[in-house]
Amino acid sequence: MEAWRTAITNSNERSIWIRGYDVTALMRGATFTDTIFLLHQGRLPTQDERRLMDAMLIAVSDHGPGAPSAAAARLVASGNRQSLEAAVAAGVLAIGDAHGGAGYACMQMIADGVEMARTGALSIAEAAQRTVAEAVAQGKRLPGMGHRVHTVDPRTRILFDLARQAGLARDGIAFMEALEQAAREKIKPLPVNIDGALAAVLYDLGFPAAFARLLFIMGRVAGLTAQVMEEHTREKPMRVRIPIVYDGIPPRAEDDLGPNPRREP
Repeated sequence: MEAWRTAITNSNERSIWIRGYDVTALMRGATFTDTIFLLHQGRLPTQDERRLMDAMLIAVSDHGPGAPSAAAARLVASGNRQSLEAAVAAGVLAIGDAHGGAGYACMQMIADGVEMARTGALSIAEAAQRTVAEAVAQGKRLPGMGHRVHTVDPRTRILFDLARQAGLARDGIAFMEALEQAAREKIKPLPVNIDGALAAVLYDLGFPAAFARLLFIMGRVAGLTAQVMEEHTREKPMRVRIPIVYDGIPPRAEDDLGPNPRREP
């Protein structure tokens, strides 16, 4: 069997290195956000990059017990009082395309839109308008746009402002802002949500599309651990009862179980 290969971490009997940095040196002089950046980019972030990454992780850390990931975690925590990890894992498994996962598709959309502008001699605004027009024609939703709670996602403006103040706002943010304007004109007001904001900032920082979903998971795990602990410490076991409305077949007559029961047509 051939040896597994990795360029991330190495160790011996005395030391551990992450991307060539001794882990004890990182423990003394770096932050956890630095280490996340290092693990995925192979280098330590600048001060501005760290601030942006911190802000993104904070932004996705929690959105209340009604979010699918938190609801799933608390449901498992309500029924399984022995396994904290099972409840947190259940919350992570609830993250997907509809909840916390749209950043992946949004980054791909941004890349396509920016490439359209570059190769087609279009402005970013024109590329955004074409993207919206194509989505309308195909009956598709625009990833990273709209929110079921917020008419304006308060987290988006903060991330975009931080990126601009640091001189890190580039085509990704420009495209998403142009997309928001084009959607308002051709569909209806659709704010750039946190998935779209993450996608725009991460695109401008040079991360691959898949990292948008991974960053959401990393940040949301912090919130899930708090949701699970609150369920364990404040609530009784089996307290989560989901309202159910039965709309199936009404009670059957007892002779339906006879030697020759009637069959549904």
